[in-house]
Amino acid sequence: MSLAKNIDLLRRLPRLDGLRFTEPGRGADASSPLQEVTGFGGNPGGLRMFAFVPARLQKPRALVVVLHGCGQTAAAYDLGAGWSTLAQHYGFALLMPEQQRINNGNTCFNWFNPEDTARGSGEAHSIREMVAHMVGAHRIDPARVFITGLSAGGGMTSVMLATYPEVFAAGAVIAGLPYGIASNLREALDGMFHSPPRPARELGDLVRNASAHRGPWPKISVWHGSADRTVNPGNANEIVKQWLDLHDLPDAPMAETIVDGHPRQTWWGKDGETLVESYAIADMAHGTPLGLADNDQRYGVEGAFLIEAGISSSYHIAKFFGLTAWIADAAKADARPLAKPALSPAPHLARSIRAAIAEQPAEPKREEARSFDLGQIITRALTAAGLMK
Repeated sequence: MSLAKNIDLLRRLPRLDGLRFTEPGRGADASSPLQEVTGFGGNPGGLRMFAFVPARLQKPRALVVVLHGCGQTAAAYDLGAGWSTLAQHYGFALLMPEQQRINNGNTCFNWFNPEDTARGSGEAHSIREMVAHMVGAHRIDPARVFITGLSAGGGMTSVMLATYPEVFAAGAVIAGLPYGIASNLREALDGMFHSPPRPARELGDLVRNASAHRGPWPKISVWHGSADRTVNPGNANEIVKQWLDLHDLPDAPMAETIVDGHPRQTWWGKDGETLVESYAIADMAHGTPLGLADNDQRYGVEGAFLIEAGISSSYHIAKFFGLTAWIADAAKADARPLAKPALSPAPHLARSIRAAIAEQPAEPKREEARSFDLGQIITRALTAAGLMK
């Protein structure tokens, strides 16, 4: 195929967002209590809506919106990240939008397409309509609506927080990207692989220009693996920078702590409430971190891009949202039990193995050739971007 035809082909594939996952089986659907909801309102983005509402809900009622990654279904990500188990345990409603292959060949949310990332348009508006339906149908407190997502779902979480900041009290982005850094394929790939730093004010203005809202702004929790080779970990710093500017907070963290073996940075407002937090998951590749929660429960099941890291991101995100103080003790006796996930290795097993290997004498490195194969580099980039299999 000629170069001109290749370029034309890439132009006609703007919906491939570059965050590609192995195609999971549909077996996870049977293990999830999610139910599809139709007729929820306007759906210009052509998304499917799935929801789970436990028999007992904490008061005031809360809603968590969860956005899956590429190649995943709502049910598969629910099983892997454990959100419906958390919803059952802590009594909050769950909304999980799902991408359709007709919109994106890799079932990625289109986190950088201008028509899907603007207020009142495309996928962003479809998700907003789903939230409005849940709030009305289940008497959710409008002040207790939260959102989180992985990878492409993390990118779309940034979109929703920017385009509808008045709707969400807080959000959490896992291995995602800041809002507004890309409006085409080239910019998306550049953001994924290189994450070029931008001035904080410029990043903040991208969000300010997305709506007429001028505050208060949602709180945000940012998670990223330090060994991520799919989405550059520098994107976590850019997301933090974007929201520090919106909250008018200093660049330097106000506190640095270790949580389950991983560093956490925090910034808080005048009333002492944490407004921005960031977790850097040591040595973790691209995915959602799993592990034991503070209550010694394990939420989720390991799988592709669902990684044992000794820390339960879903639990800590729910805690950041303020949802873990209520426990459904009364509901335990009469609630339908959810499928119990298989136990994973001990939380710190992976790190223990890595430490043992690190103690072994290093073998002499062979001198590597300095030449490189440009075609191989391009092929790797396009494969990671979901443009080639």
